[in-house]
Amino acid sequence: MSSRNPYAVALALVTSLFFLWGIAHNLNPILIPHLKKACQLTDLQSAFIDSAFFVGYFVMALPAGVYMKRFGYKSGIIAGLTAFAIGAFLFYPAAETRQYPLFLFALFVIASGLTFLETAANPYVSALGEPKTATQRLNFAQSFNGLAATLAPLVGGLFILSGEKLTEEQQRAMPPAELDAFLAKEATSVQVPYLVIGGVVLLVALLVWRTRLPEVAEPGGETDGGQPSGWGRLLRHRNLMLGVTAQFFYVGAQVCVSSFFIRFAGHTAGLAERTAAFYLSAALLGFMIGRFVGTALMRYVSPHRLLAIYSAVSLVLLAVAVAAGGMVAVFALVGVQFFMSIMFPTIFSLSIHGLGRDTKLGSSLVIMAIAGGAVLPVIMGRVSDVSSIQTAYVVPALCFLVVWYFAAKTTARNTAAVPVAH
Repeated sequence: MSSRNPYAVALALVTSLFFLWGIAHNLNPILIPHLKKACQLTDLQSAFIDSAFFVGYFVMALPAGVYMKRFGYKSGIIAGLTAFAIGAFLFYPAAETRQYPLFLFALFVIASGLTFLETAANPYVSALGEPKTATQRLNFAQSFNGLAATLAPLVGGLFILSGEKLTEEQQRAMPPAELDAFLAKEATSVQVPYLVIGGVVLLVALLVWRTRLPEVAEPGGETDGGQPSGWGRLLRHRNLMLGVTAQFFYVGAQVCVSSFFIRFAGHTAGLAERTAAFYLSAALLGFMIGRFVGTALMRYVSPHRLLAIYSAVSLVLLAVAVAAGGMVAVFALVGVQFFMSIMFPTIFSLSIHGLGRDTKLGSSLVIMAIAGGAVLPVIMGRVSDVSSIQTAYVVPALCFLVVWYFAAKTTARNTAAVPVAH
């Protein structure tokens, strides 16, 4: 990055947002087995951790797009960071009372804030500077998101997961007071990590407030036509609508693959939860590496073709994970993370290509599709309860069929779009 870039400070602050929401997203796979134990939940009930989180995206995506179209990116970023911090602080009373609904509400508030951040940062980073260096800026921002995805399971495994697990027989044999004390101790381990997260987020919000962030205009595009932007034109944009659908199923698949990974590793290979968290961190490191590899490959393979190949490979690896046993199944699931890496950014960029002045509103529709993370894990949790966690991985496999269909239908003119980070 050039030190002469007049947007260097603004770019650094906005890039930090990618790291922050990467931490929030990738702590959920730690929270699912942790709160399942602390609050004594079924797989279906624990899946509502993802539902509460991603419903926030569905509810707030369109308001975020409208808000930023009216008040600008900086105001939207500050609003998002404030909500993010409030949600993180709510983990303290939730853990103190061990009330699962309060945990879910806290996650909803966090996700509502992240919706503003993602709606702003994805198009904003690409616009901060010369168009010819947009790819460099986006890859720079993506690396921090991938770094967060790698670190979050490690940090969560060390500071949230205790490694202690009681069988149903052991729980029945324990005196009620002793069992309650054990569960309370498990629940309160989230308090300090989320207080730290909330404090850091508030500090970033203060820095953003004190920093001049330039407003940038979206480039003109095929939908401009001298007409005012509007929802009606967006809804008639077939490629955008296909992209929104593909993003819904992709995010659902991504959340399913990651959120039940620790449970899957324990079921198929007998791994302890802390060991499984280490493997999840390694898988997410592969996710980060996959983004760099995918970006390099796009110099030689068009994005929609690479998306089709990666979604097909992910489908095959999930079939292995469902059919095989032991560490073979675990390693197959680790491999899926690598091939998922390009999917969100590629679907996003192909979907909004050519929207011009409608880019903010179009971006909010694609962000709204993140609600797939609220729906598909619940279905997967139900399948797990009636069969097994291994069989339940059929759910994300079917999602990748939808992603492949979008890739196959995407027209060649969209393949020059620049990926954005998630």
